[in-house]
Amino acid sequence: MTDRNNPVRATSSESRYSLMEFMRDFPDDAACLDWLWRTRFSEDGEHAECPKCEQVRVFRRYQTMERRQSWTCTGCGHHLHPTAGTIFHKSSTSLHLWFYAMYLMTSTRCGISAKQLERELGVTYKTAWRMFHLIRHDLMEQDTDKIGGDKEVEADEAVIGGQPRVGSKMTRKEHNDRKVSVFGAVERGGQVRVTTMRSRGDAFHHVKQVVVPESILFTDEYSGYAGLQNKYTHKRIRHADKVYVSGDVHTQTIEGFWSLVKNGIKGVYHAVSAKHLQGLPERVRLAVQPP
Repeated sequence: MTDRNNPVRATSSESRYSLMEFMRDFPDDAACLDWLWRTRFSEDGEHAECPKCEQVRVFRRYQTMERRQSWTCTGCGHHLHPTAGTIFHKSSTSLHLWFYAMYLMTSTRCGISAKQLERELGVTYKTAWRMFHLIRHDLMEQDTDKIGGDKEVEADEAVIGGQPRVGSKMTRKEHNDRKVSVFGAVERGGQVRVTTMRSRGDAFHHVKQVVVPESILFTDEYSGYAGLQNKYTHKRIRHADKVYVSGDVHTQTIEGFWSLVKNGIKGVYHAVSAKHLQGLPERVRLAVQPP
């Protein structure tokens, strides 16, 4: 029988962390602060390394008029602040709102705008934009480790840029020159690596930079991938012949990722300049990782 007071995430759900689970783990600001304290300093919530005593001491949190977000060493009185050195430092915004903002940004497949974050949190646009900027640039970093090895890898390139506006005097060539070539490689059931390219011809070199040698690699028939069979088990699918899947040979996973990126730009961001395009994959890469 279903317990209405304790909803459980369905096993068929693609979500790895539902809203109800988030609310149970972080019901208020105090729970968020306690999580920071235990994660950064004290596993048991009571003992921590005191930098002044230079040994493990018992720490207590005392109520003060200033409502300080700190724990105090019972030996020397030294204070440890869980938010110090983080994006929450000296922020007057509730930790609960910070944590909810991170949940929204990492659980939305095609991204979320600062305006939507403003509406969800009930804060000003200036505050929402600042939170968005700090979470995106200080917490979300693209991994630099190579992918592949024991997992099959798909690689493909895409061109990011919309269609010319109606009535635009820009020629087709001028418009195409403004578009940005992007290379992507994804493990089947694993991680993704994405980077902007100077030209589509750089795809060959990007494969060698992000994929472990001797991995099983799947690409389309693009001539820029010729020669990869010397370092990889290279299998190709001929899209020109309208063949998209042949047994286990396909590039559907990476093409699904490009769909997420382009739908995110179209529906959420509307447009992304070449200057900021390299930062976009950080917002969508979690969406293709396995549950």
